[in-house]
Amino acid sequence: MTSRAERVPAPLLVLAGIISVQFGGALAQTLIPVIGAGGSVVMRLLFATAILYVGLRPRRGGHSRSDWITVIAFGLSLGLMNFTFYSSLAHLPIGVAVTIEFIGPLTLAAVLSRRWTDAVAVAAAAGGVLLMSGVFHEHLDTLPWEGILLALAAGALWAAYIIFSGRTGAVFERLDGLVWAMVVATVVTLPLGVASIPTWTAASMVKGLGIAVLSSILPYSLELIALRRLSAKAFGVLLSLEPAFAALAGLLVLGQRLSANQLIGMALVVSASAIVLGMGARDRQTILTD
Repeated sequence: MTSRAERVPAPLLVLAGIISVQFGGALAQTLIPVIGAGGSVVMRLLFATAILYVGLRPRRGGHSRSDWITVIAFGLSLGLMNFTFYSSLAHLPIGVAVTIEFIGPLTLAAVLSRRWTDAVAVAAAAGGVLLMSGVFHEHLDTLPWEGILLALAAGALWAAYIIFSGRTGAVFERLDGLVWAMVVATVVTLPLGVASIPTWTAASMVKGLGIAVLSSILPYSLELIALRRLSAKAFGVLLSLEPAFAALAGLLVLGQRLSANQLIGMALVVSASAIVLGMGARDRQTILTD
């Protein structure tokens, strides 16, 4: 899989990963009410880790203590990012959750670039998130604050994931670093979903297997391969499409329709992301992958 994927243009790999993970997230939103966010994350990671480990047989030798610390940090951010995001899906439509979550990598890019235009773009994106949340047209006590806060937490962890994913890909060959990070993520999240295991059915496990492939195996593998040969500018612009594809997946899989204010808010976030993640990318590339 790795050798074939390396012959595909890197932007196409990222785009395929974005589509895969968002439709996997929409599928996960149908599983969360059945076995909970913790159970859904554990099921997804168990399947994905087992498949990757058996298929790739990652090597353990030849790496420094610093390399392993990087992998552990990657795994921690990966596992907790998934848990907080899935928890937010219990309260928010997937398009709203992903848009709010996107504030994390957007803010990271703005901080690393230190451009005043990026600060303006982040402010516009924050306004977009407020529109998405409904704060301007709903009573404060009716807003899904728990979902909003969980999505913001997932965004912060997503920023950490971006940093440690690039660093892991730089020091581990093939997809070895990803597999070991998945092992860490599974161990970390297991206590959060182990209580749901007795309720797993054959139908839920089939769905969990599909989520593992769509949300973990394909996107993480494709991103890690692409990041080795894709400019930060191109990656950032492509990544900006995440909220739009999340809304599309929510519409096609779940029948979730966003309001006019929410669509305007999403457009603000996507536009701000394209500006921040596309401009000044040369300055960030070394920091994200060293």
